[in-house]
Amino acid sequence: MKKRRLVIRTVILVILAAAVGYTLYANFTKDAVQKVAIGKTAPDFALVDMNGEKHRLSDYRGEGVFLNFWATWCKPCEREMPYIEKSYNEFKDKGVKVLTVDVGESDLAVNNFIQRHNLTFPVMIDKGQVQEAYGINPLPITFLINKDGEVVRSHTGELTQAKVNEFMEEIQP
Repeated sequence: MKKRRLVIRTVILVILAAAVGYTLYANFTKDAVQKVAIGKTAPDFALVDMNGEKHRLSDYRGEGVFLNFWATWCKPCEREMPYIEKSYNEFKDKGVKVLTVDVGESDLAVNNFIQRHNLTFPVMIDKGQVQEAYGINPLPITFLINKDGEVVRSHTGELTQAKVNEFMEEIQP
């Protein structure tokens, strides 16, 4: 009886160890693969903004693109929106395009957010395909894309007004 109990305990421990090992392996390897490589062409996408206008990233070749992923529930995202709006108004006639992508929330929630913060730049909602292509996690995350369509920088975390201006100057053609 004792031998049988020992065998069962050993089998259970081996199965648990294998499960823990697989979980660790899966978590560490998924983060090691960067979806968007600096210096490479940004993955193209097409999304419709909240005003019904279609935006295809490749249509903005020749301009710098400030691509920001965010959500209404993300407090750092909310705090950086006035900075992005201010810089958008300063740089929109200087060859810098601002595209912001909400991560799959309802039209109602996003439209209320836009109205509450008086946002005038294009806001789109992605249901997952663009987030997957760019490897979005966590929020907020911003990609700077130069006039040739190449990713020159990515920044995860909240932006300040100075940082937004610096980034827009960096991608200004």
